[in-house]
Amino acid sequence: MTVTVSTDPGRVGFDPARLARIDEHFARYVDDGRLAGWQVVVTRRGEIAHSATYGLRDREAGTAVEPDTLWRIYSMTKPITSVAAMMLWEEGRFELTDPISRWLPEFADARVFDRGSVLKPYTVPAVEPIRIWHLLTHTAGLTYGFAQVSVVDGLYRAAGFDLGVPPGADLAAASAGLARLPLLFQPGTSWNYGVSTDVLGRLVEVVSGQSLEAFFAERILRPLGMTDTRWWVDAADATRLAALYAPHPATGQAVRADAVGRAALAEPTWHSGGGGLVSTAADYHRFTQFLLRGGELDGARLLGPRTVRFMTRNHLPGGGDLASFSPNGFAETILDGIGFGLGFAVVLDPVPSRVPSSVGEYYWGGLASTAFWVDPVEEVTALLFTQLMPSSTYPLRGQLRQLVYASLVD
Repeated sequence: MTVTVSTDPGRVGFDPARLARIDEHFARYVDDGRLAGWQVVVTRRGEIAHSATYGLRDREAGTAVEPDTLWRIYSMTKPITSVAAMMLWEEGRFELTDPISRWLPEFADARVFDRGSVLKPYTVPAVEPIRIWHLLTHTAGLTYGFAQVSVVDGLYRAAGFDLGVPPGADLAAASAGLARLPLLFQPGTSWNYGVSTDVLGRLVEVVSGQSLEAFFAERILRPLGMTDTRWWVDAADATRLAALYAPHPATGQAVRADAVGRAALAEPTWHSGGGGLVSTAADYHRFTQFLLRGGELDGARLLGPRTVRFMTRNHLPGGGDLASFSPNGFAETILDGIGFGLGFAVVLDPVPSRVPSSVGEYYWGGLASTAFWVDPVEEVTALLFTQLMPSSTYPLRGQLRQLVYASLVD
C-alpha cells in the first residue's frame, strides 16, 4: 500500500506551485549531504494533495526512497499507545485518576529524587501516586536515560535504561525496573519527556490481558488497515528499511548509525509503547485520517469523537504550556505556546513559535526526525519521514509547517 495524490491540490485550497516549494526546500538537505532521503505527505479534507519522495533510503546501497519505504518511527509510537489506553478507558476499564499501582503494584511506593548525586542520591516519598493521566501527559516524573540533563537520568543509565532497557528484559521486567528508580519530581507537578508511555504500554497489557503486540495487531493495526506497521523488520523486507543516520560532529554530513539502526532488524525482547514501531507513510497516513475523522476510518471506529477531542485538549495543570511546566529545559526545543494532551502536543498559541499553525492542532515526532500533525481547523494533516537522529539536529518540522501553511490560499 502506498500514498498517491488523490485530488487536484487547487480543489482543496492549495496552490500547487507553492506545494512544490516543499520538495525544492528539502531536496537541498539531501543534495548537500545533511539527509540521505525523505518522504512527505500533505492532505486536506481527507484528500492527498501532495506526496513526494527524494533521495536514498540507504545511501551506501544506493537504493532510493520508495513510496513503501519502511521508517523507524520511534516516538510516533506514543500516540498509538495512547489510543490503545483510551480504548480501554472507553470500555470503563479504568478512570484516568486511578493510581497505576492498582495494576502495576511495583509503583505503589514510588520515591522522588530530592538531592545528591548518582553515587549517593537522596529521595523522599511521593506525596501523590502516579495516576493514569500522569502517564498520558508525561507528568508522572519519569524520564529518559539518554536525556543527560539530571541526576535521575544518570541513575537510569546506571540501571541499563539508556536508549533501551537492560538486555533480555521484557515489558513487564522493564516496568518493574523503572519502578525501582526515583522520580524526577512529585507526580503531577511538572512535565518531563520520558518512559511514561512505555509504562502505559505495560498497563495496557495488564488491563487488557493481552501483550501490547497482540493488542495493537487485533484492536488497532488490523482494523485501520495499517498492514505494514510492525515491531521489527524481517529478512524479507530488510531492503525496504531506510538506513539510520546521525550528523557528523564536524561537517554535519549524515553518517550511518548502524549501532542503533540495526536493532530494527531483530525481534525485540520488549515491545516499547514509547518508541518501538516501524511503519510506512501509507500506514501512518491512515492513522492521522482516523484521528482527523474523530476516531473512525472506513467503517472501523476505535474511539468516539468526543474522546478524540478530549485527548487533544491541553491537560497540563492550570492550562500552562510546556515551556513553563518543564523542569529541565527540554521544552525549550518544543517552544512556548504548546500544551500537552493525552498523548499529543497541542498548539495553544502559534505566535510564540513564530511558525504558523492553528490553535488546537496536535502533533508529535520521533527520534529520527519523523513528524506528523493533525490540524482539525484547516482539516490538514502532514507527515515527514527521514532517518536522522537526534530529531533536534535541524528544524525540519517547523520548516515543513512554514511551507505547508504558506501553500494554503483559500
